[in-house]
Amino acid sequence: MRGFKTGAIAGTLALGASLLLARIHPFGDAELFTRPAAQGAMLEESEVPPEVRQVLAAKCVDCHSNETRAPFYGRFAPVSWLMERDIVRGRRAMNLSLWSSYSADQQQALTAKIAQETKSHEMPLLQYRVIHWNARITDREELELSQWARRLQGPDGGNAPNASAGDPVRGKEVFGRRCTGCHALAQNREGPKLQGVYGRSAGTIANYPYSTALKNAHMVWDDATLDRWLTDPDTAVPGNNMEFRVSKLQDRRDIISYLKTAVGK
Repeated sequence: MRGFKTGAIAGTLALGASLLLARIHPFGDAELFTRPAAQGAMLEESEVPPEVRQVLAAKCVDCHSNETRAPFYGRFAPVSWLMERDIVRGRRAMNLSLWSSYSADQQQALTAKIAQETKSHEMPLLQYRVIHWNARITDREELELSQWARRLQGPDGGNAPNASAGDPVRGKEVFGRRCTGCHALAQNREGPKLQGVYGRSAGTIANYPYSTALKNAHMVWDDATLDRWLTDPDTAVPGNNMEFRVSKLQDRRDIISYLKTAVGK
């Protein structure tokens, strides 16, 4: 009996310590239990299609909005710390509660990123899917997200007879607005690094998980291949993981012109 009491006391002390430690936020305070109850109206005033809103609400809002549905175990450290880490990072990358405040370019880039990361099974995060088994993106939902991204990016601008030669200065600006959600010049991110991409064989950057389709494309990036790729990656290399398109010919020419200047390894 004495051992049982000792164990009960130790368990109570550990539980109390866990509750107290949860008040510490080493990775940032996600305010999981201090925000008012969610109203459930997120994205209703937006142009996001209803079927896509349903997917986002079911699979994405817990980490990518201010409407996180915090489970009871989120009140206990160190679980609370890990949850807050993922939520703070998720909101920083994309906060669906702020969707209407994003520019058209930001929305296009984010929808492409959503489609790309669900297609490659990077999102939802593995640790989230393990606990929330129904958070897995189905094939139908993946298609809906992909179609949404393509619609938001607009139709191909065609030959655009008034388009001029590529301008690397404007290309840098367009690259900053449209491409940096997934790409950087000097390091791999969701997409591979693009420094020195012009003249490089596709799928050859070390330590980047290219799709099998792109690794087997045997393609060198030049004006023609980059233009086809930016116009529609699925047409250029069927089965790849990229979902982002640049519909306007002038934007594509300017981006390609800028990438020509980004020399190095």
